[in-house]
Amino acid sequence: MARTKNVLLTGVKVSKTVLDNQFVVKTRMGRTLLTKYPDMSHVVPSALQLEEKSRFAAAVKYARAIVNDPVRKATYKAHPGSTVYHSAIKDYLKKRS
Repeated sequence: MARTKNVLLTGVKVSKTVLDNQFVVKTRMGRTLLTKYPDMSHVVPSALQLEEKSRFAAAVKYARAIVNDPVRKATYKAHPGSTVYHSAIKDYLKKRS
């Protein structure tokens, strides 16, 4: 992991940015770090992880359906400080747990 004071990289506003799948620019505790892009090709997810991944994908599909329908979006009650999209995902996951 390399620390940098390069103005081009320290100005990155996102906490994690991928540069051409070779490096990741991270900001931790006010410092900008360059790290190697993680190799996830040999990681085999467990059955429980795959199940949770498909459950989350269904929640995203549900939330997108609400956001893309103006009538449903207008009538959907969002949580305080949250968007309709994120509230719909949270509600879906809570109902299906």
